[in-house]
Amino acid sequence: MINIVGAGSGAVDLITVRGAKLLERADVIIYAGSLVNKELLNYAKNDCKLYNSAKMTLEEVIKVMVDNKEKEIVRLHTGDPCLYGAIREQMDILDEKGMAYEYVPGVSSFCGAAAALKTEYTLPDVTQTVIITRMEGRTPVPEAESMRLLASHGSTMVIFLSTGLIPKLVEELIAGGKYTKDTKAALVYKATWDDELVFRCTVGTLEKTAKDNNITKTALITVGDFLGSEYERSKLYDPTFTTEYREASK
Repeated sequence: MINIVGAGSGAVDLITVRGAKLLERADVIIYAGSLVNKELLNYAKNDCKLYNSAKMTLEEVIKVMVDNKEKEIVRLHTGDPCLYGAIREQMDILDEKGMAYEYVPGVSSFCGAAAALKTEYTLPDVTQTVIITRMEGRTPVPEAESMRLLASHGSTMVIFLSTGLIPKLVEELIAGGKYTKDTKAALVYKATWDDELVFRCTVGTLEKTAKDNNITKTALITVGDFLGSEYERSKLYDPTFTTEYREASK
């Protein structure tokens, strides 16, 4: 069996119980070495074969799976691989080859960033929408998902893979018409890792904040009014609001 496992956002103890058990059983582990915490490999058996996919192509990864198809294999991705994990292409090839696999989700770094910021992305009367995206760089994004179009909603934005493109990002965010230079923003470097860093700033000071703190990669950028202090109380726990489980007080 091949198990595609989300390693979590960084901290070793944020991998799921299921993921940890699969690592302990694995005969082969193919891990995303550029981002996965290497301490997770301590779960591996002494005779487990380890492959760092940061140095491999898709074809080489698949070959390892095919060559070891009678063994227990873990394909260990960072965070939850449903986001920028490039797992669909792996699963499609495995389907073509008739090789069985399971997908075990993990804690995404966008969840880890919210924890680091001690905040909630969805606040009553502020925003109920989270846009997870990235800036167009060496690889394109669909035209309908340009940063300025997404920014035009004014909702919470969590921006991956864009720390090296901040000048253009700022330009696009403001061009969307909802954010200004004074809109609150934050940089979260290596969310949930031991060396996690949090920098609160504004859209207008994002570039300076990144430069002053030498943040060039492995950071999430968050933007929006959710970073402020004003919001309405949730109806869910409001004593004057009736729910399926509780009658409103008079």
